[in-house]
Amino acid sequence: MADIDNFDLTNPPTGFVEDPFPFYDALLSQAPVLAQPDGSFLVSRYADLDRIYRDTSLYSSDKRAVFSPKFGLDSPLFEHHTTSLVFSDPPLHTRVRRIMSSALTPRAIARMEPGLIATVDHLLDGLENRSSVDLIADFASSIPIQVIGNLLDVPLEEREPLREWSLAILGALEPSLTEEELALGHRAVEEFKAYLQDLIARRRAAPGDPETDVLTRLIGDDNSAAEDDRLSEIELIQNCIFILNAGHETTTNLIGNGLALLHDYPEQRARLLAQPDLIKTAVEEVLRFRSPNQLGNRETTAMVEIGGVVIPRGSNLHLLIGAANRDPEVFADPHIFDIGRKPNRHLAFAGGPHVCVGLTLARLEGKIALERFLARFPNYEILPGRRDGGRIRFRGYAALPAKVAV
Repeated sequence: MADIDNFDLTNPPTGFVEDPFPFYDALLSQAPVLAQPDGSFLVSRYADLDRIYRDTSLYSSDKRAVFSPKFGLDSPLFEHHTTSLVFSDPPLHTRVRRIMSSALTPRAIARMEPGLIATVDHLLDGLENRSSVDLIADFASSIPIQVIGNLLDVPLEEREPLREWSLAILGALEPSLTEEELALGHRAVEEFKAYLQDLIARRRAAPGDPETDVLTRLIGDDNSAAEDDRLSEIELIQNCIFILNAGHETTTNLIGNGLALLHDYPEQRARLLAQPDLIKTAVEEVLRFRSPNQLGNRETTAMVEIGGVVIPRGSNLHLLIGAANRDPEVFADPHIFDIGRKPNRHLAFAGGPHVCVGLTLARLEGKIALERFLARFPNYEILPGRRDGGRIRFRGYAALPAKVAV
């Protein structure tokens, strides 16, 4: 078992970024609540995370106190990450979530499915007759960009910068940053804001269908007669950025991780090929076993006790989703990748009022991407040279070279 003496998330021990799971095992068994040198706390048990997610009175999502020293007060990254849905409390969270939820109803998502299938099939066509491909750059990362681009009705020819902006902004959420990473994140927010200001002006001049165009729906709410329903210009812009970021990297990781796991566990790939109706439980197991988002945060609003540890008011909690999803108190044989696992109440989408608003869409993207890829290329082979994303918060691959026509 890994050594967790003096474990510091901002300066993790050798091997943690590449393979955090032995460290998660040690935290779960030895220190499920662990104080950090900076005064924050790691929390790793499933039951604790589940309770924290559900209690919005003792555990706040507002990160202004944490992000002010991290990003600089009134900096581009500070403005974004303290205005977007995920790091906000009511009333902003309630208002924006209601708008997004109304655009992601089961009926609305069902209408997206034909376009999603066409997008995936077009990408698969592009993989044919190539000696090698990168399953991230050539497939997994392109799907959510197109899906979210369609949700916001971003013109096809204007989507190229979206992925790099997203990676830079989300990369700034890592526990520790270099000056270069910080500057890159600030610049990405500024460039993305400038683009959206222009796109919003165009959409106000020529609105789309609010049933399918989330940007038109957000603008419509911004123009509502009810004061409480209005989004300021900054709220509108920053939550458009959030929509792309929330649906991009995590879904890219879900698809990439799924393809890697099915390759690395050939008996599970054979099982899925023989029983394609297992695709939904397979997606859930990918989400649990190699959670695309490994880390969440909350701030205590009062003194609390978790696992016998007294935690002061105003403390930052690091919620180790990747550890909770391997908690043996909840999951039998948690280190076995089992595409038929039931029940599978993982926390990959968090929980409580902040449960991922796009979880149904993410599941659909993962299902269609994996099932159609396997139907087309059942014998694909991942080649040497795979490269991890190198992040603590988000777990996925930066590159996944493969041969599809085997």
